[in-house]
Amino acid sequence: MAAAFIVGAAGLGASTTAAGAASAATAHATACATGWGSGDKGGSATGAVPLKNIRAGRHDCFDRMVFDVPGAGRSLGYQVGYVHRLHQSASGRYIPVGGGAVLDVHVGAPSYDPESGTVTYPGRVGRSLPGVDLRGYRTFMDTRFAGSFEGETQIGLGVRARLPFRVLQLPGHLVIDVAHNWTGQR
Repeated sequence: MAAAFIVGAAGLGASTTAAGAASAATAHATACATGWGSGDKGGSATGAVPLKNIRAGRHDCFDRMVFDVPGAGRSLGYQVGYVHRLHQSASGRYIPVGGGAVLDVHVGAPSYDPESGTVTYPGRVGRSLPGVDLRGYRTFMDTRFAGSFEGETQIGLGVRARLPFRVLQLPGHLVIDVAHNWTGQR
């Protein structure tokens, strides 16, 4: 009888441990890293390598915008920060952007070939980014092309609210991830 009790208690401990591990695994699987903060982020360097494309993607924990600049390596300059209103760098012109908060994004790559002047990215000032459809996104609400001036391209990214974001430099790409929330819940 005592042996049955010990075996039963050992089984109970094992099932409790398994349940605890499953609970911890579930909690870990539903948590998202959001410790990026919402302060300005930047890296210097403007370039002569032109911007080819801007695209967006949805992820479980964040919405992502990618600037494709083939040949730029990892030294692509950028400045990203929240602003009350988007103003075009070259002229100071106000450009309305939808959403609860606006990220002003400057990428050290012109939207034209610096040698020939040929347009490499077809953005039009004050208009949505060509080919970027934000329907169904949780965080991204709007985009606006603000222009390309002195080797730098500027866009406005309208987001649901002021949320944490990070900027990643990958070979030939600049990536901006904006978290869905501050708490890390999916």
